[in-house]
Amino acid sequence: MKKGLMLLSLLVASVTGAAHADDAAIQKALGSLGIKQADVQPSPVAGLKTVLTEGGTLYVTEDGKHVLQGPLYDVSGSEPVNVTNQLLMTRLEALKDQMIVYKAAKEKHVITVFTDITCGYCHKLHEQMKEYNDLGITVRYLAFPRQGLESQAEKDMRSIWCTADRAKAFDAAMKGDAVSPATCKTDISQHYALGVQFGISGTPAIVLKNGMVIPGYQGPKEMAAMLDAHAASAATK
Repeated sequence: MKKGLMLLSLLVASVTGAAHADDAAIQKALGSLGIKQADVQPSPVAGLKTVLTEGGTLYVTEDGKHVLQGPLYDVSGSEPVNVTNQLLMTRLEALKDQMIVYKAAKEKHVITVFTDITCGYCHKLHEQMKEYNDLGITVRYLAFPRQGLESQAEKDMRSIWCTADRAKAFDAAMKGDAVSPATCKTDISQHYALGVQFGISGTPAIVLKNGMVIPGYQGPKEMAAMLDAHAASAATK
């Protein structure tokens, strides 16, 4: 019994040591690319690790010698699945308490929209909020200032997210009202970084519950039809 436990302990130590060695090689490789902050996670592909950075998602071989950039797809099923975005959905849901939510009374679908208060098509989408909600679509907003984290839009959106009634402040900004400065612990740079990891570069960018990203504006009826089609497809699998 003691011998068995000893062997098990040695095996665990060996595996743990190998994992640390892999991560060290990966961190060294990332350092050579100028990447200082990264979250190294397992990937579904043997010999690769998923690396989430502020600049996007990478895949690195365990020896740190090769780096791939871009989404990873699983094409083993009836249609391709973006594995990278499915992983990122966990991070998206972790920001749930920071979202500005317009909930449908009879909810059928939930979409998350990366938005910018200076974006014309974001305004158009928001103006039709009642139509989205009436069609059973709940809309959740995260901030994505297109001009970057040092822009005036970022400062204004940070203030909106720091007001007691975010939705009221957001509605006012989308109508063209001036934004009153405010500060708090909410850090919309996390929203922005997540958007970059999703591969988003413009707004509105709409994320479905399966991680699929729909770039650009979609009208209420078109969005409802798309979501219904996705739901029907998922139900047949």
